[in-house]
Amino acid sequence: MYSTEEQIQRRTATDTFESPDFYNIDDLLTEEHKLIRGTVREFVKKEISPIIEDCCQKAYFPYDLVRKFGDVGAFGPTIPTEYGGGGLDYISYGLIMQEIERGDSGMRSTVSVQSSLVMYPIYAFGNEAQRKKYLPKLASGEWLGSFGLTEPDHGSNPAGMVTNFKDMGDHYLLNGAKMWISNAPRADVAVVWAKNEEGRIHGLIVERGMEGFTTPETHNKWSLRASCTGELVFDNVKVPKENLLPNKSGLGAPLMCLDSARYGIAWGAIGAAMDCYESARKYAAERIQFGKPIASFQLVQKKLAEFLTEITKAQLLALRLGQLKNEGRATTAQISTAKRNNVDMALHIAREARQIHGGMGITGEYPIMRHMANLESVITYEGTHDIHLLILGNEITGIPAFK
Repeated sequence: MYSTEEQIQRRTATDTFESPDFYNIDDLLTEEHKLIRGTVREFVKKEISPIIEDCCQKAYFPYDLVRKFGDVGAFGPTIPTEYGGGGLDYISYGLIMQEIERGDSGMRSTVSVQSSLVMYPIYAFGNEAQRKKYLPKLASGEWLGSFGLTEPDHGSNPAGMVTNFKDMGDHYLLNGAKMWISNAPRADVAVVWAKNEEGRIHGLIVERGMEGFTTPETHNKWSLRASCTGELVFDNVKVPKENLLPNKSGLGAPLMCLDSARYGIAWGAIGAAMDCYESARKYAAERIQFGKPIASFQLVQKKLAEFLTEITKAQLLALRLGQLKNEGRATTAQISTAKRNNVDMALHIAREARQIHGGMGITGEYPIMRHMANLESVITYEGTHDIHLLILGNEITGIPAFK
């Protein structure tokens, strides 16, 4: 499946990435932040960079990385250490997401879902027994998790979900389906959101092996090809009553999870943008046309200058958002603003960087086209580009335009 040893050595040797820091943002980070970032950066160079192009070309999910993500501390970094998490702050979490998405958005999706959409709700809305049962195995990568909210007919309007469960006395009976679910085909557990008989939304933990629970894979993707995506299908699934998350119900519960995930994306997209910028900068210095490097031409310099400007703005936006998260003051609208801005920024840089690379930009010799295709999904999931605009519009006017 993987490249030949020579190809692996070549790609590892060429991954000399160092992140741009035009405004000396490192001065605002702690030594622990920089140590965590450096550790994950080296992990990406060693474990992701050598294989990711082949994985994407062959639409192969490198499942063996799941345990390695656990070993490096990428799962649940903000979860307390007593449950297997890292006990870190949100800037550390953001830097981890940035470095992993620099490697690949699909790999960041795998980690982000596990941390923000599975471990977070179990920790925040679950009881002590649930935390002790599930969180350590998710943190270590022994178990992989998925998050079931989006349905075939209800994406931007999750309140319209039809997945439901009924109280059968000694258990719940769950029926319905979720789609576009990252990690689903390989997930051991799923945090699923469904309506009870009164129409109230609750979270339930569904485990692989429960009768009637299936996870068909989604094929023929042009984006996030190294990530496994699928459905969660529930056909009279008997869910033990102790698997209900007891500490919060209503649509606000899954939306809190999405805030956590969107925060990670706001940082992660910067990593993809950085990778495209660095690749374009190096290529422009080496590519000779008309007897000199294309980096000497004004239009190429214009693109590179704009890339660095936009990356710097996004870094400052994410850092301030991280400070607010650490203080418990980050709002949904602030998180939406950062997610929307930073993903749009990264996608624009990927497209313009592709032009700097010319025809070579469409090949797997460079990461540009892979990032571009991946970001087409990132700009849609966890709230579409336009929905985030309307969230901010609601914040400004007090009028919800999406209802």
